[in-house]
Amino acid sequence: MIQQGKITPDKLKEALEIQERTGEKLGEILQKMYALQEKEVYEALAKQLGTLYIELDKYVIDPKVVTRLPEKFCRQHQVVPVAEENGAIILAMANPVDIMTIDRVRLMTKKEVKPAIAPPREIERILNAYYGAVESVDDLFKEAEVKEGLFIPAEEEEVKIDQLKALGEEAPIVRVVNMVILQAIRSGASDIHIEPQEEQVRIRFRIDGILHDVTSTSIKVHPALVSRVKILSRMNIAERRLPQDGRFQVTVDGRNIDFRVSSLPTIFGEKIVMRILDKSAILLDLDHLGFEPEDLTKIYRLIQHPYGMILLTGPTGSGKTTTLYSALNYINKPDLNIITIEDPVEYRLVGINQVQVKPKIGLTFANTLRSIMRQDPDVIMVGEIRDRETAEIAIHAALTGHLVFSTLHTNTAAGAVVRLQEMGVASYLISSSVIGVIAQRLVRRICQACKVEFEVKGSVAQELTGGKEDRLILYRGKGCNACNKTGYRGRTAVTEIFVIDDDLRQLILRSAIEKELTELARTKGMKTLRENAVQKVLQGVTTLEEMYRVTTNV
Repeated sequence: MIQQGKITPDKLKEALEIQERTGEKLGEILQKMYALQEKEVYEALAKQLGTLYIELDKYVIDPKVVTRLPEKFCRQHQVVPVAEENGAIILAMANPVDIMTIDRVRLMTKKEVKPAIAPPREIERILNAYYGAVESVDDLFKEAEVKEGLFIPAEEEEVKIDQLKALGEEAPIVRVVNMVILQAIRSGASDIHIEPQEEQVRIRFRIDGILHDVTSTSIKVHPALVSRVKILSRMNIAERRLPQDGRFQVTVDGRNIDFRVSSLPTIFGEKIVMRILDKSAILLDLDHLGFEPEDLTKIYRLIQHPYGMILLTGPTGSGKTTTLYSALNYINKPDLNIITIEDPVEYRLVGINQVQVKPKIGLTFANTLRSIMRQDPDVIMVGEIRDRETAEIAIHAALTGHLVFSTLHTNTAAGAVVRLQEMGVASYLISSSVIGVIAQRLVRRICQACKVEFEVKGSVAQELTGGKEDRLILYRGKGCNACNKTGYRGRTAVTEIFVIDDDLRQLILRSAIEKELTELARTKGMKTLRENAVQKVLQGVTTLEEMYRVTTNV
C-alpha cells in the first residue's frame, strides 16, 4: 500500500502501534483510520500474498460449485467455492494461506484448489444467499412462534420465577437472542431495541445514529425474549413493573464485546435496550475522529494546558465520550495521575483510574469529586456536570492547578457558559476556570463503495458557498451491499471549538448572552457547527441531507 501511494510509512507506523494495543487486523485499522475502501486493502493483500482477489458482489458465481462443500465447514473456515476453471476449484477465502483448509477442500472435492482472497463479510453473505440463511432472525422467530409453551397468556398477571426462567432457557429463544446479538454486532449497530406493541414485538438496530427496523414477531414471544435477556444480564426476571439495569459480555469473531442493558415497563410489556460497547471498534485517536486540521490544532493546545476546565457539549450519542477518552489517551503518561468519574464506565483505559458513581449508596459525582481532590490528581474527568454543586467543585479543582474535563448538554459551545451561569455558578469563576468548549455532533459518512456525483444549482449552491457559486458538484451514496443500501458507512465529527481568551473573559464577566459570545468567537476564527458541516459537504465526506439533519437547531 505504501508502494501504491495509498498510505505513508508514518501512517503505517501509527497503525502498527494501534494494532499492538488493540490486537485488531492491520487492514481493518487502515480502513477506519484513513477511510480506505475495503477493496483497496484486499487488493494490496492479494498482491502481497501473490494470490487472486475476488470482488464477490460483482463475481458470477456458479451455484453448483457453491454447494459442493458442507455449509458448516464453509462457515467454520470462512471459505466458499465460487467457480471451476480447467478442473480446479476457485476457493474464496478470508485467509488464503491456510494450507490445512486448502488440503481438506482438495480431499473433499477431489480437485485441485486455486485459493483467492475475499472479505469475510462477503463470504458470509454468499453462504447466506446460497444456503438459504437457515439461521436468519426471521426464521428463528417463526420457529419460536410455533413452539408450544413458549408464551404466557395475556390475562396471567402473576408468573412464577421458575416459569419465566424456563421460558428464557428454551432452545428456540436462546438461538433467537444469540442471532439478534450477532446480527447487530456484524451490522455495526450501537444499540438493539426490543419494543412490545399491541400485537407484535418490533426489533430495531441503531446504525450510524439512525434506528432501522430489522424484524418483528408475535407479542406472544415477548415474555420469553425479555426473560432470556434478563438471564444474560443477571437482572431480576420476576420484577416486571420497575425499570432495571444490567450488563453482560460476549465474544464474537475473537473480540470481547460488552452490553449495557436497560428495561423499561410500558403499557404492552417491558421495552429492552441493549447498548453495544465494542472496544475494538472505538479508535481512541484524536487525529482520526474527523476534526478539521485547524480545529485539531486548537484541541491539542487546549488539552496540553497544565490546568483549567475543558467542556464538551452536545446531545446524547454525539461522540462526546469518544472525544474525551481520546484526549485522555493522548495526555496519558506515567508521570500523570489521571482520575475519571463516570456513570457508567463505558470503556476501560489502561493506566487511568476510573470510578463509577453509585448514587444509591451516596457515591455521587459531587461526593466522589471531593474525595478525588485528596488523591493528588493531575487530571480529572467528570462524566457530566448535572448540578451546581458538581460544577462548583469541578471549577474549584480547575482553579487550584488541575486540568478538568467534563460534559454538558447544550446546543452550542457558547451555550455551555450560559448553562453554567443558569446553574448559579458565578461569572467570575467561569471566566477564570474555563479555557475552552468543544461542541460536537456526528454526521454519517458517504459510503465510498457507491459514492456518486450530482449537481446542485441556485439558492442551495449559493448558501453553501456564501453566494460565490451558482452551480456545485456534491456527492451522495447510491446504496450498495457494503452499506446495506443506505448510502452511508461510518460517522465523523462536526465540531465548534470555542477557545476562551481575554476578550471573551470580559464578555463572560458581563454575563453576555450566547449570541454575543458566539459572534465575538467567530471574529477570532471559530467555525460554527453549521459552517463545519458545510465544509464536510463540500469535501464530499457527508451529504446535504445529513448537514440539515444534524445542524438544524444550531
